[in-house]
Amino acid sequence: MFHKLLHTDLDRTFTLLRFVLGTVFFVHGAQKMLGWYGGAGFDATMSMFSEGMNIPAPLAFLAIATEFFGSLALILGLLGRLAGVAILVEMMVAVFLVHLPFGFFMNWTGTQGGEGFEYHLLAIAIALTIAVKGAGAWSLDYALDRRLGRPTAAYPEGRWGKAHAH
Repeated sequence: MFHKLLHTDLDRTFTLLRFVLGTVFFVHGAQKMLGWYGGAGFDATMSMFSEGMNIPAPLAFLAIATEFFGSLALILGLLGRLAGVAILVEMMVAVFLVHLPFGFFMNWTGTQGGEGFEYHLLAIAIALTIAVKGAGAWSLDYALDRRLGRPTAAYPEGRWGKAHAH
């Protein structure tokens, strides 16, 4: 079972997708968790989620932790499928609980009462791809799977995702 969680297609495209998604979510997670990049920090974000938006505290904590720790997992390619599922679920919850009433488009002109869900759809699509296909080449998932004794035949593409000429 653990092998199925770690196993990944060695396509470098998945590496790019997880790194970009991880970077975007790291910035958002660091705003919420640490107050970096102009963010409010953990206590203020928890208060906004639980008191201002009536989100139960355990779920608010999970959202913050998903963005911060899930982003780090994606950047490293560590348990990429799990991180992808966590971010996918968080974005779906955000769409249905917060952004759906404001329509599709983000609030580019400042005339809407809130932000639409177009950004969330992109994040959901990327997270779903990672959840299904894995973290890709140059990931800790791949390295761990190999280290735990998976046979090389499981990776016919070669060590870094392309066939080696012999």
